[in-house]
Amino acid sequence: MHISRTNTDELNAVIRLSIEKSDYEATVNETLKDYRKKANMPGFRKGMVPAGLIKKMYGKAVLAEEINKMLSGELNRYIHDENLQILGEPLPNETEQKPISFDSDETFEFVFDLGLSPVIDLDFQKIGKLPYYEIAIDAEMINNQVEAFQNRFGSYVDAEVSTENDNLIGRLKQLDDKGEVLEGGIQVEEAQVSLKMVLAKKAKSALLGKKAGDVLKMNPKKAFENDHYLKQVLKIEDAQAESLTSDFELTVSKVNTFVPAELNEDLFQKSLGGVSDVTTAEQFKEKLAEDLKANLGYSSEYRFLVDTKEKLVNYVGMKLPEEFLKRWLVYSNENISKEQVEEEFPHFVKDLEWTLIKNRLSKDNHIQVGEADVVALAKETALMQFRQYGMFNVPDEYLDNYAKSILKNEEERHRLIEKKSESMVLEFIKVNAELEVKSVSQKAFDDLFEK
Repeated sequence: MHISRTNTDELNAVIRLSIEKSDYEATVNETLKDYRKKANMPGFRKGMVPAGLIKKMYGKAVLAEEINKMLSGELNRYIHDENLQILGEPLPNETEQKPISFDSDETFEFVFDLGLSPVIDLDFQKIGKLPYYEIAIDAEMINNQVEAFQNRFGSYVDAEVSTENDNLIGRLKQLDDKGEVLEGGIQVEEAQVSLKMVLAKKAKSALLGKKAGDVLKMNPKKAFENDHYLKQVLKIEDAQAESLTSDFELTVSKVNTFVPAELNEDLFQKSLGGVSDVTTAEQFKEKLAEDLKANLGYSSEYRFLVDTKEKLVNYVGMKLPEEFLKRWLVYSNENISKEQVEEEFPHFVKDLEWTLIKNRLSKDNHIQVGEADVVALAKETALMQFRQYGMFNVPDEYLDNYAKSILKNEEERHRLIEKKSESMVLEFIKVNAELEVKSVSQKAFDDLFEK
């Protein structure tokens, strides 16, 4: 067996591998002997089928399997021993690879193209400052949070007359062209009409100042904001909502007005998931400020990732074996055409450049994601999901079990490992690069993504 490599340039190489008869003959013969021992064919006793017949029946398949096994093993071994940093996987050379015949060839020659990873040189002293944006928390943001919780845990109470933020509760009956109740028409006994969802000025004006016992005419199709709300109020299907033009009679049974929750301990406990040491409005606002800072920290981290990727990729200015990579993308993805690859290649390159930089930093600085790191991130992910549903005090045992169920999904496990690896690399960069920390308003921060 002989293997050699020729570097065509700094990013491309050609490997030639020759497998001779002496390399595979003994193994192929042993395999065929084993086939003969196990062969059970009509007219022959078990193990007594002629060797020539066995070779005729199975020789080609056994030879092909052995050659492919040797080829794969030698290629991988050579790449490892030579410490070659390759992109993708070896591809058959399109011009120098000769046809292979397992019927007549005794020496098999293979020619492969390799795409080589570029040399990445990172010097944080020369990169320059990396921006890190911290979102300033102001009184308006905190007050908005307070208001949001008051609205979330507020309730509807009975009112005398309707205003533009109230609900009218009553019976809705569909009318015919003459303004009479339509026999067999749509009727809803306990319909709830929100004046907030009424956009038509004339319709809203007709609903204002109403009280229990009032009867009025309205056209829901014209009045309501959209068909989704129309279907919800009238309890009808899509087809009915689309074709509905009728007026309805609304007999008001009561008026509900929304009252935000009072700023008291009951609200504090509901909003913060049972944090018992918060007893005053001032403490409540301080706690909300802490939570805001933590949540906005995720936004700051994401922006730091965006800016760091751009800065480091531009600094390295790496070149890639683009033609090889395009071939490899088509070769390794059955459902992707050459045209799709050309269209999406710029996005692929950006992701690849960052991946190579990230992997280089991880390797050079021994940044590794351990099982404990993955489990901790899975628990954090689970906790954030629970909090979205207002569940703050989730027992550790429950979190552990939920995290384990997440990690049973191999795709999800891989995603979490990649996420943790990236965050560890970013932490390394923060320590070793010079940061330019900037305090900005929420609006100024949002505007960064519009540029």
